[in-house]
Amino acid sequence: MNGNIHSIESLGTVDGPGIRYVVFTQGCLLRCQFCHNADTWEIGSGKQMTVSEIMDDLISYLPFIQSSGGGITVSGGEPLLQIPFLLELFKECKKKGIHTTIDSSGGCFSHSKLFIEQLEELLQYTDLILLDLKHINRKKHIQLTGMANDHILEFAKFLSDRKVPVWVRHVLVPTVSDDPEDLQKLGEFIGTLENVQKIEILPYHKLGVYKWEALGLEYPLNHVEPPSEVKVDSAYKMITAHWNKPLITL
Repeated sequence: MNGNIHSIESLGTVDGPGIRYVVFTQGCLLRCQFCHNADTWEIGSGKQMTVSEIMDDLISYLPFIQSSGGGITVSGGEPLLQIPFLLELFKECKKKGIHTTIDSSGGCFSHSKLFIEQLEELLQYTDLILLDLKHINRKKHIQLTGMANDHILEFAKFLSDRKVPVWVRHVLVPTVSDDPEDLQKLGEFIGTLENVQKIEILPYHKLGVYKWEALGLEYPLNHVEPPSEVKVDSAYKMITAHWNKPLITL
């Protein structure tokens, strides 16, 4: 079983609990204006890697990873475009007692029978989902990502119904995803979910602009600057205001 892989970060610290072995998959359906991995968009490209190749490399880092309470995180791109590969990889990880995490935008979620069957099997071997909720407003979500968010919100509810542990992530982009009314509505939606363990506000940054330039693409948010710490704290309070269950703190 081969996967289309963009890159690997052996000792990541921001993609789940503890130290993570982070696999960035190739391919994504969304075209987020703030994307810092625009070079992962193209589907079907990237380096072909087998599960065995990844496991052999991962195992060499296990003493550092597991002593920190970490594990493996598959990010992207969009990992759920390659569910059969993820399933085989996570099955092997579970044989070694490795904590498994998927970082997903939910952008490829579908109610098709085959997709649901594959996803439900994958979730049996998945300990945590990092769910990126880009925008609660449908029209603004289309402007920001090129796609509507109906199926993404359905994905969030799907995970909630199955009690799959989730950390919700929201990228705070000034003038784009920081409107107080939108943040309040996003918080209200999160408050309906039964499985959220943690909520993270990720401040917008420009670290990936050089990738857009290298790809010959015009970066659409050149005029936008990162939010202040005060803005980030305020957004966090608004988003968590409707959550009546204790969040984990790490």
